[in-house]
Amino acid sequence: MKTVKIIIVALLAIVLGSNSFAQTHDHSKMTSSKTETLKVLGNCEMCQARIEKAAKLVGVTKASWDTETKLLTLVYDPSKVKSDDIQKKIAAVGHDTEKFKGDDKAYAKLPGCCKYERKK
Repeated sequence: MKTVKIIIVALLAIVLGSNSFAQTHDHSKMTSSKTETLKVLGNCEMCQARIEKAAKLVGVTKASWDTETKLLTLVYDPSKVKSDDIQKKIAAVGHDTEKFKGDDKAYAKLPGCCKYERKK
């Protein structure tokens, strides 16, 4: 009987101890992320690799470009990086975004399959 009481007390201590730890968790250190989808022009999987690589700045946790829809889905921390900075970096490698035209010299160096119809 004494052993059963010890086991019950030990289990209660574990359960109550874990609850009190969970309530003292500091939520102020959690970062907030923003998800954004934007149009980026390109054609193929080589474009996809180039666009996603260019978008991976500090603060970006996900960059996924779809070859069919031409949409880039970004998940990033707005306190570390701005959407415009990401789009400028993508434009620098030759791909037009909603806000920024791709760099002409970078676009000229793209492989033939990666050249898309550009707006004038």
